[in-house]
Amino acid sequence: MSKELRQLLADLASRQQEAQALQSKEGVTEQELNSKLAEIKTLKAKIEMQKSMDEGKTFDENGVEVTAQPQARGRAPQDRYSTLEYRQAFMDYVRTGQSSPQLEFKSLDAVTTTTDAGAVIPSTILQEVIKKVESYGQLFAAVRKLAIKGGVSVPILSLKPTATWIGETTPSDRKKVDLSTNITFNYYGLECKIATSLLADAVTIDQFESIMVDLLGEAMVKALDLAIVSGLGTSSPLGITKDTRVPAAQIVTLSSSDFQDWSAWKKKVFAKMPLSYKAGASFLMASGTWEGYIDGMVDANGQPIGRTNYGITDGIQERFGGKSVIQVEDDVIAPYDDAANGDVVAIYCNLKNYAINSNMSMTVWRYLDHDTNQYIDKAILIADGKLIDPYGVVIIKKGA
Repeated sequence: MSKELRQLLADLASRQQEAQALQSKEGVTEQELNSKLAEIKTLKAKIEMQKSMDEGKTFDENGVEVTAQPQARGRAPQDRYSTLEYRQAFMDYVRTGQSSPQLEFKSLDAVTTTTDAGAVIPSTILQEVIKKVESYGQLFAAVRKLAIKGGVSVPILSLKPTATWIGETTPSDRKKVDLSTNITFNYYGLECKIATSLLADAVTIDQFESIMVDLLGEAMVKALDLAIVSGLGTSSPLGITKDTRVPAAQIVTLSSSDFQDWSAWKKKVFAKMPLSYKAGASFLMASGTWEGYIDGMVDANGQPIGRTNYGITDGIQERFGGKSVIQVEDDVIAPYDDAANGDVVAIYCNLKNYAINSNMSMTVWRYLDHDTNQYIDKAILIADGKLIDPYGVVIIKKGA
């Protein structure tokens, strides 16, 4: 009950007592009684009005209205690494070495021998670097991305699940997974060093971030693509061509005559790929190999195989035997003319069977290169990668 309503009810009770006293009083006039009754009637009207005003409200014991605190609308937590303050502090740290309480530093002691901590790269830079890597790194853009804790053995069946038909009452057999079907991702650091002089002239945050994205993106694209193909697996991801799990029967050597023979490719390369892996498979090769040997190949009748590579609406299409061709840099896969006998010159696989495991978080260390007396900013990305399923790969090597 509101404070106002309590007061009105108390006044009403008082007036009613006064009216009763008047009625028992000798010599009271009719005018006096009517006046008191009019006051009572007015008070009753006010009470009804106050009740309607108080309807739906809550009052404390003193009659004071209790108002509910407005509930704040649910808002997504702000990313502290994308705030203007953090971006400005990071820019100052990279350009001048000036540290700030705004920055967050992380240590990689678990995976490196250093005890120094690096500043976490702002989300704005990291997101643009990832976009650049996925746009220009054709191999990285096509592989599977995972974020599994390093050092944990993961059954391949959990990464590539299978479905089994079952009867009405008969359950499916539980898959027996050997240790050989487990894969483990480790912690490897992808390091990119940037001379401070390249960033010192940036005067705005946008200019600074644009320069850093270009420098990091270009370096990481090359390193990731190279690791996917030929990484050693000791201090970098295990590349497709270095994985000993690829069946020996699917490592093919083509002689110089076979390399230019369509029937040899069909029998020795296309036929080696198991049928269940052919969907989504593509060829990886250097531009010189594609332009010089594959695109101009002819069949036994002298008809160009390249005819199937050209669409009637979209112009030139880099396809070979109905499969897409991804051209890579010469240092990723050597061109046929530059390759020695026994070198890998092409890969036939579905890149979704290769996984890069990383949380895509980067940190920056700053140190002084005493040989050049120049400060260096070193960015590190923790990642690993390897084939999930090696049976969907055919490796083509150059023969005599």
